[in-house]
This record gives sequence, C-alpha cells and structure tokens, in this order.
Amino acid sequence: MARIVKRTQTAPMKVEVPGGQPVWICQCGLSKNQPRCDGAHKTARTEEPGKLYRYDTAGNREEITDSFGNITTF
Repeated sequence: MARIVKRTQTAPMKVEVPGGQPVWICQCGLSKNQPRCDGAHKTARTEEPGKLYRYDTAGNREEITDSFGNITTF
C-alpha cells in the first residue's frame, strides 16, 4: 500500500546510550539504514521551507505540487 509522508526535519536526532556510543536516528526519512542515520539528510538541507519534494531510490530530488491538503507533518 502506497502512502505519502511529509517530513520537515533535515537532520538526525542524537540519542545518548548509557555506557555506549551515541546513536543518530534518521528524521528526514531518506536513510537506507532506518532507523539509523546514514548521512542521506545532507541532500535535504537545501530544501526550501513550504515546498514538497519527492526523492527516488537513487536519491534524486523532484519538487512536486502539494495538492494533498492536510498531510500531517513529522
């Protein structure tokens, strides 16, 4: 089942692990190593606020018309 997810975060979240190394959690949705960050958010840093983009499996970005109305933002 296809779904549309609108995300506004362009950087990972650092989670401190007691007695261990910190873990970086993907918030942009582009990481191929979910839920961990793989650095793919760097391609989202140049997104313009308020615009909607689609990324293909190769990581190429395409701006699309936001005709979906009330999408919940994460």
